[in-house]
Amino acid sequence: MNAAAHSGSVAPPAPGRGAAPLLELEGLTRRFGGLTAVDRCSFAIEAGRITGMIGPNGAGKTTIFSMVAGALRPSAGRILFDGEDIGGVPTHRLFHRGIVRTFQIPHEFGRLTVLENLMAVPAAQPGERLWPVWLSPRAVARREREVRERAEDALRFLTLWELRDELAMHLSGGQKKLLELGRAMMTSPRLVLLDEPGAGVNPTLLARLREMILELNRERGYTFVVIEHDMDFIASLCERVIVLSQGAVLTEGPMERVRRDPRVLDAYLGGDEENEGATGTGTPAGGDASRAGTAAGRAAGEGHGGALGAGATDPGESPP
Repeated sequence: MNAAAHSGSVAPPAPGRGAAPLLELEGLTRRFGGLTAVDRCSFAIEAGRITGMIGPNGAGKTTIFSMVAGALRPSAGRILFDGEDIGGVPTHRLFHRGIVRTFQIPHEFGRLTVLENLMAVPAAQPGERLWPVWLSPRAVARREREVRERAEDALRFLTLWELRDELAMHLSGGQKKLLELGRAMMTSPRLVLLDEPGAGVNPTLLARLREMILELNRERGYTFVVIEHDMDFIASLCERVIVLSQGAVLTEGPMERVRRDPRVLDAYLGGDEENEGATGTGTPAGGDASRAGTAAGRAAGEGHGGALGAGATDPGESPP
């Protein structure tokens, strides 16, 4: 899809956003035995921005997400969130601090309805315990009404309202991506890590997804980091792009400058050794010029499996 299909250029920054980084990586490293998936990687994510993360297969993108979300412990280096080192902090604690992650392949609660999938997300619901149900039924009912209203608002925003009573297992792949975004909305997140939100999504739905991400950023101040291989999608969505290669930052900046950088083209189109990367998958970067809009193309997906939320593990980044 070309950039015009994504409704134009990147939106201007939302008012009131400062320059202080929300997330900082300092010399972040992750090894799997003798393989180094992330190699002394350092960059910062500014609060209230939409930042893209691109790179060929095995560049370390999903491994970085896994460490930031707490699913993997760093081998070395620091992960600073609001100035505090969160490296190795359990995933459920990071969830409560507002770090939410999605995966390339969504894992919804298939036998729950679309509405129930969203209502299951908020933490510390009194109805989840036996004694409050007996001793404080009004408080339980009040909290459930609040959660339901919030879930219904999210479904209307996502244009999934008509499917609210449908079992989630019956949704299309694109609708499941919207459902994952809705589950993120139920947490009032401070940092949302989106792993290939456009994978398997048709062009019409992808354009809608882009507008929803932009609105959540502008109106609610969500900070997004987006892994994606669709270069036009990234260019129309992100103010800044970080390019990874072989586990380290190759370059960063506006997409228009990055996509013309010879080092970026070389990273995507280089020999097999470069494209295999640290994960040892051996999958070549590949290319789909009709979607990427550049010679870099659309690399094959790096992330695999999992469910939304910081607490999910990522089998795609298991040691070889």
